Amino acid sequence: MPPAFAKRRWVLPAALVEDLYPQPRRPGGRPRRTARDWAVDFACFLLAVTIGLLAADALDQEPGLSPAMAVADQLIGALACAAVWLRRRWPVGLAVAMVPVSLVSATAGGAVLAALFTLAVHRPFRYTAWIGGASLAVTPLYYWMRPEPGLPFLASLVIAVLLAVTVLGWGLLVRSKRQLLLSLRDRARHAEAEARLRAEQAQRLAREAIAREMHDVLAHRLTLLSVHAGALEFRPDAPRAEVTRAAGVIRESAHEALQDLRQIIGVLRAADSDDAGRPQPTLAALDALVAESREAGMKVTLAERVPDPDAVPAAVGRTAYRIAQEALTNARKHAPGTEVTVRVTGAPGDGLAVSVRNAPPRGEVPPVPGSGQGLIGLTERATLAGGTLEHGPTPGGGFEVRARLPWG
Repeated sequence: MPPAFAKRRWVLPAALVEDLYPQPRRPGGRPRRTARDWAVDFACFLLAVTIGLLAADALDQEPGLSPAMAVADQLIGALACAAVWLRRRWPVGLAVAMVPVSLVSATAGGAVLAALFTLAVHRPFRYTAWIGGASLAVTPLYYWMRPEPGLPFLASLVIAVLLAVTVLGWGLLVRSKRQLLLSLRDRARHAEAEARLRAEQAQRLAREAIAREMHDVLAHRLTLLSVHAGALEFRPDAPRAEVTRAAGVIRESAHEALQDLRQIIGVLRAADSDDAGRPQPTLAALDALVAESREAGMKVTLAERVPDPDAVPAAVGRTAYRIAQEALTNARKHAPGTEVTVRVTGAPGDGLAVSVRNAPPRGEVPPVPGSGQGLIGLTERATLAGGTLEHGPTPGGGFEVRARLPWG
């Protein structure tokens, strides 16, 4: 059970707590009563006793009631009131037992109502219909045998039936509210499961996209590097020893990079690429990205940037570019017309920091389908690059994406 509910468990019925947050217990064991259960049980017992005492005071006014019958009535009523404490354990059995009891004991009237209420709350409608109908059916017989002093038969019957129907309806209303709460719980759990599946699918798609990009660009360029390095070994226009030594280093580095690339592709790739050889941007293209966004109508400010973007490693620069690109796209979708500030700072050994912040949106912005999936892909991309990415609202009501990437 979540901590917030664990602290407020006492305000919920034990049966509802058991359904909402099942807990392991011994076979045949029953959920323990909560503080609310004890309060409700005591209130039902007190109500049954109060009604019984009022009925006992009126027994001497019944014509033709023998003293022995009056004593028996009160004894049966006391036992019925005591049985109210068993209403949660045996709601059907208690309600069935109260049908004949209601025929012979006036002081058991409160216990009969408590039993009918418990039956309507804890059991399906078919039990309430049959047992409640039987209890209503014997009501005319009771008032025929023991008419109410000073009250016509029809009036007594109408009052008793209305009281029983009200109690049964109240119990059915309580049960429907509990069923509604359980259905909302199930819908919430299904929604959470679907959200997790969508997040996992978005993560998988992001991995596949990264795998395609790495294969289509890095593998292609590294293969060309290996080919040219092999040709460099045999260049006749340089000292042979120097050319051979340099070419050997280039070739060895290229082969090591290809091995690492194959290992990552083996984990990530799930589909074939359909756009091999496409050019990939680097951090040097950030100015062009900002200019393109401005041409599209955005208010973008490039507050800080790396003095020499060409010095940033290509993989790190490309990741930073993609983060800025996706963040600008999100700002255009979720906060159109607001000012966006882009910052890219860092130095070798300190890492590369990317920040894209937008001001609060003006007015109500219609929801955009698939919101949040791009941020999942950015987080995956930053993690694969060896960095971290955080995102969330700013104190002023805007939104910020912050990433930190390694730059050795």
